[in-house]
Amino acid sequence: MKNAMLPANPAFWFVAPALVLIAVFFFLPAAASLFLSFTDFDIYALGDLERLRFVALENYLRLLRDPLFWTALKNTLYFVLIGGPLSVAVSLGAALLVNHRLVRFKGLFRSLLFLPVVTTLVAIAVVWRYLYHPRHGFLNYLLGQFGLGPVDWLGDPDWAMPAIILMAIWKNFGFNMIIFIAGLQSIPTRLYEAAVIDGANAWRQFRHVTLPMLAPTFVFVTVITMIGYFQLFAEPYVMTQGGPANSTLSVALLMFQEGFRWWNLGYAAAVAFTLFLIVLAGTLLQLRLRRGAI
Repeated sequence: MKNAMLPANPAFWFVAPALVLIAVFFFLPAAASLFLSFTDFDIYALGDLERLRFVALENYLRLLRDPLFWTALKNTLYFVLIGGPLSVAVSLGAALLVNHRLVRFKGLFRSLLFLPVVTTLVAIAVVWRYLYHPRHGFLNYLLGQFGLGPVDWLGDPDWAMPAIILMAIWKNFGFNMIIFIAGLQSIPTRLYEAAVIDGANAWRQFRHVTLPMLAPTFVFVTVITMIGYFQLFAEPYVMTQGGPANSTLSVALLMFQEGFRWWNLGYAAAVAFTLFLIVLAGTLLQLRLRRGAI
């Protein structure tokens, strides 16, 4: 009887350790965070659990009334809607160039273009701070060559987010580039040969062969990019701390500030799960739209 209650499939015992680790380090913390979002857990409750109170949906209602949250959400949407498509476009362009049949040393170029992805953000931030320097930065030097005045890239609320987007695209496009290269290499060459026989030029080959065959890859890349860009945190945290005038404050950075600067952990948990619901809704919507397009 005892042996009959044990799983008969040996594969279960191979995946069991991984399932236990996932449950302990993912599902349990997520469940605890969800519970905290319905409480007023703060630094006082951290010292004395008797101060912990269940407040139901109060944190979420407070979130909807918080103008700082709406500012952070607007900035995050701006980053996703502008930076996301630009990042995908740059990744696709780089993949097409590297994968071209006339390009030599393809492996070298792929490695060089992928280096920003694996480089620590702190090192990247140091370099880009010099590039963005209002007086001695390279970008302002280029503007001066065209007779344009200098721009305070990280100190001007109108330019801070575009500066963050530019740096994020440069750092992250290499990952999607590798995925696009894999998708391009999976396209049968006979399709291009047939298109050439039919008289299709390079643009028509790209439009009628490459793009349709890359549709599944586009779905994956766009969804992954959107999810990653909604979690914008490291770039503004390192470069601007959310400033100037909260122009680069993201939802993830707001969550960090509420939780680990002001110790409003219950409210921070509510911010986290609100962001989760936004990302989930965006992902489902994008998958539905892509499924209809495919």
